[in-house]
Amino acid sequence: MSKFPEGFLWGGASAANQYEGAWNVDGKGPSIFDAFCAGSATKNREYHTEVKEGYYYPNHEGTDFYHHYKEDIAYMGEMGFKTFRMSIAWSRIFPKGNESEPNELGLQFYDNVFDECAKYGIEPLVTILHYETPLYLANHYNGWYSRELVDFYYHFCEVIFERYKNKVKYWLTFNEINCIAIGNPYMAGACRAIDGKTVDQVTYQAAHHQFLASAKAVKLAHDKYPQFKMGMMLGGLFFYPHTCHPKDMLEFQKMNYQQFYFCDLQCRGYYNNHAKALLKSKGVELVMEDGDEEILRNGTVDFLSFSYYMTINASATTNPELKLAGSGIASPKNPYLTATDWGMEINPEGLRYFLNELYDRYQLPLMIVENGLGAVDVLEEDGSVHDQYRIDYLREHIKVMKQAIEEDGIDLMGYTSWGCIDCISAGTGEMKKRYGYVYVDRDDVGNGTMKRYKKDSFNWYQKVIASNGEDLD
Repeated sequence: MSKFPEGFLWGGASAANQYEGAWNVDGKGPSIFDAFCAGSATKNREYHTEVKEGYYYPNHEGTDFYHHYKEDIAYMGEMGFKTFRMSIAWSRIFPKGNESEPNELGLQFYDNVFDECAKYGIEPLVTILHYETPLYLANHYNGWYSRELVDFYYHFCEVIFERYKNKVKYWLTFNEINCIAIGNPYMAGACRAIDGKTVDQVTYQAAHHQFLASAKAVKLAHDKYPQFKMGMMLGGLFFYPHTCHPKDMLEFQKMNYQQFYFCDLQCRGYYNNHAKALLKSKGVELVMEDGDEEILRNGTVDFLSFSYYMTINASATTNPELKLAGSGIASPKNPYLTATDWGMEINPEGLRYFLNELYDRYQLPLMIVENGLGAVDVLEEDGSVHDQYRIDYLREHIKVMKQAIEEDGIDLMGYTSWGCIDCISAGTGEMKKRYGYVYVDRDDVGNGTMKRYKKDSFNWYQKVIASNGEDLD
């Protein structure tokens, strides 16, 4: 049997904007996510520039980690978590995003969370920006399209790095940084195509500013906090060729290069030939300043993390048949795979394939920081939740992780499955699309007690961690 290394970081993942709630409590300002409403069917997201009366905003309460953090971290400790991936809400620290002085109550909340993690020996893995740019910066600067956000973000990092330097070791600069380029730059970049600019021009200029912000944060950490490990996070939009038709092969290669574009900038620190060709093909002319290239070179990350839920089929010869819910991506169906209720095709072997692709390309330690099965779970009258389908999904993915470590020599440092405690879906705003090991009594329209219940997968994952990945039964 292949074995996971000693010190492997088993755990679970969350995000403040989907989980934390308390959207306007203790001085927190609104983020762009606080203005994402869900309609009565909770499948169609609307992006508002302000919070409006008469609309339901699911993440305003999320599943209320803000008031349940002790209980939830105790569940994580009981499962044996070695790490907990979470994010810091920028607008909880700087309500508008551009203030000089931080909100002390916001800082104290995360002190409390990190102290609670320490009680159980849980290492925080903190995402600095997870789809929640302060709403003020979106409305007054057009978000990351403005270079001014680089300095605002840097100041945010200065404050949280210094405050938590003895409590947090692992950091991710941006969540799924490539997702700014899947068609809607607003969620990941808080920016819109205005003033006659194309979507691509706005998207890739905003991405350039995020690359600079990330590089400057990494350089700050390397210079002042050498104990930190700084990572990037790629949204796992990994493509397969739909057929062996030569045009499908070229389409598959092109689509994957569009994802590697983001890794190349953060792991290698420069715009290579593929990046330049991509920008040219999209008619994008980046506005760069003297010194930008040096900033990028000096701010490459220590490790590469990514999400993995599915593979997507790329084809230049076949019409798309499937729209993947929450991703906005249309794809031909893979006849060899089954899919979730939300259209995400289940492909554990694809995880091994892309672990090899990423490690061969960058030779950096890897970490899987999102993976899981979104499903409709049923709370039984006795408080049990029988989610064998989730156990089956996770088991098969962990098996291929073991194979990648032992047989392929992949340097895999950790695994945090998505949504360890149930939370709001980012893509659809639904509550019924659940991922966690702990069920939260909450429905799609805000009803429920927020009471927590262990699912069958809770005890299963507890065994997996205790055995360092050996007991998967």
